Amino acid sequence: MGINDATSTEFEPDAANPAVIFMPEISKTHLGGTMRLGSRPTIFQVDDCVTRRLYGGLAQVDERHRHRYEINPDLVEQIEQAGLKFVGKDESGQRCEIFELDNHPFFVGVQYHPEFKSRPGRPSPPFLGLLLASSGQELP
Repeated sequence: MGINDATSTEFEPDAANPAVIFMPEISKTHLGGTMRLGSRPTIFQVDDCVTRRLYGGLAQVDERHRHRYEINPDLVEQIEQAGLKFVGKDESGQRCEIFELDNHPFFVGVQYHPEFKSRPGRPSPPFLGLLLASSGQELP
């Protein structure tokens, strides 16, 4: 995207070009329990994508969160024009939760923590997708 000094405000609070920002509704002074916590819905924004197929075609998924930072909403359009697609968003349609890169064996990122629901013999769908792709097996 040509933003050579893009960074996160977690590392540079006064960054000139923050790609990742502190969530506006989270307190910067009371860090104890002031993060986005718990199970939250993520609504798929497209009918067909790798992640949605991994979740069995569901319209939305409920996954657990534990974070204070997010993709800078001011950059979402520019990021998508560069090729990264935000295929899942929160219930407001503003907060980006899942992204994918087309024409890649498995380039998926999620804002939530799939490991919180993963179990032996029943891996979380994003982990299952990674295992399938890395072992040369076909994704759903």
